[in-house]
Amino acid sequence: MTFTIIATIISVFTSSYSAISALVTKYGYAAIFGLMLMEGSSLPVPSEVVMPLAGLFAHNSLLRFYPALLAGVLGSIGGLIIDYYIGYFLGKDVVYKHMHLFHISRESLDRFDEWFARNGNFAVFVSRLIPVVRTFMSFPAGFAKMNPKRFFTYSIAGTFIWDAVLMAYGYYLLSAKSAIVVLFGIAAFIIIIYIIYFLFNKRTKQKPAAK
Repeated sequence: MTFTIIATIISVFTSSYSAISALVTKYGYAAIFGLMLMEGSSLPVPSEVVMPLAGLFAHNSLLRFYPALLAGVLGSIGGLIIDYYIGYFLGKDVVYKHMHLFHISRESLDRFDEWFARNGNFAVFVSRLIPVVRTFMSFPAGFAKMNPKRFFTYSIAGTFIWDAVLMAYGYYLLSAKSAIVVLFGIAAFIIIIYIIYFLFNKRTKQKPAAK
C-alpha cells in the first residue's frame, strides 16, 4: 500500500516537471511567484518541484538565486494569507462545504485542527516544514482566529526555511545536465519527504486530542 502511494506521488510530481519547467522558462520569476502562490493556497502545485527547479535554473544562470527565492517565498506567503483569511472570516462551515476546491479531506482537516489546538504557535511553525500539511495548516489558525502577527511571524519563518532548503537542493544537487538524472533526483527527494509526512501523519492519528 505504502509503495503504491509513493509510486503515485512520484508519478504526479515527475509529470509536473515538464509543465512547471516550461512555465518557469517562459515567465521566470513571475511563474515561480504564481506557482508558489497557488501551492500556498492549497491548490495542487508541488513546491517540491517548483523550488528545486528554481534552484536548478539559478545554477544554470537562467535565473538569479536570491530573486528566485524571494519570488517563491512571497508567493508562499501570499497563498497562506489567502487560506488564513478564508478560515478567519468564513469559518469551518463554509470551508467544509467547499473542501473539494482545496483538495482536502474533512478527516485530515479535523485532525490537524485538533493538532493545532494542542500546539498553537509551534504547530504553525512546524507545519510549514512538513510536506502536505504545510498547505492547509492556515485554515485551523484562521478558524481559531489566531493573532495575525504571531501567525505570520511563525508561518513566514517556517516557509522561508522550507523554500530555501528546496531551492538549495535544486541548486547544489540537481546540477546534472541530464533531465533523467534530475527527475530521479526529484523522485528520491519526494520519497524522503513522503516518509516524513507518513511518520508525522501516523503520530497525529495516534495521539488523542486534549480535553
